Amino acid sequence: MTDLLQVFLQDAAIGTLTMLPSGKTFFSFNEKYLHDPDRQVLSQSFFRASGELIPETKASSVKLPAFFSNLLPEGHMRNYLAQLGNVKPTAEFKLIELLGEDLPGAVTVVPMGGTSGLSQEPSEAKQGDSKPAYRFSLAGVQLKFSAIAERCGGMTIPAKGVGGDWIIKLPAQNYMYVPENECAMMQLAAMIGIPTPENRLVSLGEIDGLPEMGVLAGKSALAVRRFDRVEGRRIHIEDFAQVYNVYPEKKYEGVSYGNIAYMIWTLTGESGLKDFIRRLAFTILIGNGDMHLKNWSFIYRDGKTAALSLGYDLLSTIPYLPNDKLALKLYNTRNMQSITLEHFRKLTQKSQLPQHMVLQVVRETVDATITLWKENCRHFALPADLLACIDKHILGINLGT
Repeated sequence: MTDLLQVFLQDAAIGTLTMLPSGKTFFSFNEKYLHDPDRQVLSQSFFRASGELIPETKASSVKLPAFFSNLLPEGHMRNYLAQLGNVKPTAEFKLIELLGEDLPGAVTVVPMGGTSGLSQEPSEAKQGDSKPAYRFSLAGVQLKFSAIAERCGGMTIPAKGVGGDWIIKLPAQNYMYVPENECAMMQLAAMIGIPTPENRLVSLGEIDGLPEMGVLAGKSALAVRRFDRVEGRRIHIEDFAQVYNVYPEKKYEGVSYGNIAYMIWTLTGESGLKDFIRRLAFTILIGNGDMHLKNWSFIYRDGKTAALSLGYDLLSTIPYLPNDKLALKLYNTRNMQSITLEHFRKLTQKSQLPQHMVLQVVRETVDATITLWKENCRHFALPADLLACIDKHILGINLGT
């Protein structure tokens, strides 16, 4: 028996996910979408180099096509939600059917003949349900839940298709002060001009409905306002694993920061490239070894025009992994300590970018980051040993020369 799921972008049905009796799955656009001159963009990965739309994906076994596979959560979160929904974590077709009403961005996936549910009120859990499935999906390994901010300042974790306007990022299970670390780096990023979403630390005691997730290394979580939800409206986004049609497990491979820079320069122009270069320099300066393909995203505020999304997952990984390297290559190296201005100069040559502009942004970012770090680091909610570790790394980088 062939299983079918209908795919919506905003409130428009645009195509179908199909699982064949063999277990292979593929996605195809419907005729209306293919011939609509005013259609919204689902993903850059569905365009050929010529600009022509690719009508369908190749059939793949077990996994969904890469774009849809990247909408699903990873790691502990996937296992947790799959268990609650009585679905195998590897059964991606069934998993996206379970989670399809609150995926990242403006995509919804529903059983054939259903509606997108964008304007519907969430359904109540049936009486007697002891384990209502958490019907929302936030990609990434760190434990994240979509939440609703309460007027009193607390946070509620929604069950059963509610979604929310905030993301709650729980403490890690092995590393201390991860939410505090990310909050500090987000604050520092905002100071130097990197656009970031509203965020704040909240105690775990402020969060109602928090499921049992085992022992966590800390008592605070990070609340981040979702930039794909604005005043009840969904805004479409896609991460760069989706842009490059790469599966989540390959998010550290195959694509370099030079590739990303060229894509951003091509689609967003000067403003987007400056923003990217500023974030890349900041990534090196703070020692963030986890800026892989899923931690960069395009956002389509009008449904059609790509722009670099707000910055997210800005964390210094050096305190936990002292010898950590960049997630992707920057002109053939991942070693943050060895990167100088010359690497950015070579990047501009290889990726055909405006050299003077790129190097100027790097210099400005280095100066601003070091100055503002020195002025503000003591005010961040971080212990002295973690601050010292980040300080040593920032001051040891030779990026300005």
